[in-house]
Amino acid sequence: MTSPSDRMSPEERRAGASLASIFALRMLGLFLILPVFSVYAKTLPGGDNLALVGFALGAYGLTQAVFQIPYGIASDIFGRKQVIVIGLLIFALGSFVAAWAPDMTWIIVGRVLQGAGAISAAVTALAADLTREEHRTKVMAMIGSSIGLVFALSLVGAPLLYGWIGMGGLFCMTGGLALAAIVLLLKAVPPAPPPHGHEKLPLRRVVFDPDLLRLNLGIYVLHLVQMAMFVVLPHALVNHGGLPAASHWMVYLPAVLVSFAIMVPAIIAAERKDKMRPIFRAAVALLIVVQLGLLAFGQSLWGLALWLLLFFVAFNVLEATLPSLVSRTAPPAAKGAALGVYNTTQALGLFTGGALGGYLAQHLGDNAVFAMCAGLLLIWLVVTNSMNFPQRRVPPAAAQTV
Repeated sequence: MTSPSDRMSPEERRAGASLASIFALRMLGLFLILPVFSVYAKTLPGGDNLALVGFALGAYGLTQAVFQIPYGIASDIFGRKQVIVIGLLIFALGSFVAAWAPDMTWIIVGRVLQGAGAISAAVTALAADLTREEHRTKVMAMIGSSIGLVFALSLVGAPLLYGWIGMGGLFCMTGGLALAAIVLLLKAVPPAPPPHGHEKLPLRRVVFDPDLLRLNLGIYVLHLVQMAMFVVLPHALVNHGGLPAASHWMVYLPAVLVSFAIMVPAIIAAERKDKMRPIFRAAVALLIVVQLGLLAFGQSLWGLALWLLLFFVAFNVLEATLPSLVSRTAPPAAKGAALGVYNTTQALGLFTGGALGGYLAQHLGDNAVFAMCAGLLLIWLVVTNSMNFPQRRVPPAAAQTV
């Protein structure tokens, strides 16, 4: 029988749903660009250079890397919601600059400004503040699932929207969604706990903590691989799968939705049955299999669809568990700072994946991208051998009945 402690409270569900929606509104705008940019960039001056296209995709991550730690620390000191509002306003400004952009150079400027609205650490820290530890991975999974869902929706809608409103319209929509997220934050998210004030934060301890370093390496590799793959996959679906860009959603959407159905039992087992270590390591191993599969058997539409499905299964599991592990491992007074460091390495992964993926694809071909990703994931799998996975805390009421 499920005890009350095994169920999320109404406030926890409200916090999870509203914060997931804020993430979704922000990420929808970003994802609307991703599936069409490398295919349609040739219509923009400078867009025929794949390395420049990859840099434009990854430039967002460069400024994310610069600002995540300051935003995380500021959220510890001044409060989560204030920092999130400021970040969303800056993100919206960058979106409108990119909408006006007449060429690839100004697109990159807009992407840099978008990245300066680095709210991920503050949002995930707020999610951790508003939920009990035994439900934290569920909330992170809600956020991760919402991101995956809007990713799927963007894959369906991006080609259609691009045809109707163009790249400028897509960027304007991105800015409008960011402003809508501010309204949602202020109206729907439960009150945040008071900030820690000007308490001295153990930032050195956060940055060099061995357990946090391993988690930060993981998120860096995960998002490097994601971005590098999507520099080349749209072209692979066209060239090897014979699928025009407007029909790519027919592969992406089923893959994302089916991956959710597979991910949920894995998350439940990881949380309730203390199976975090084997499930986590299995997900990393599955990503390696995906890269090797793309390398050796990614020359057909069905092959590409299979590997994408397996990629999203592993990616969604890791995307949900990694921030939960960081929030459990970090010192309580530096939770925002720790998630800032975590999101900084995530952003560096996005930038490196876009830039390096574009460079390798331009000079060595798609297979070089998949080989690089497989090698980095193998290193991560080795590192997971020495990771500490905090055990689930048994609530007092439940412990008494055991």
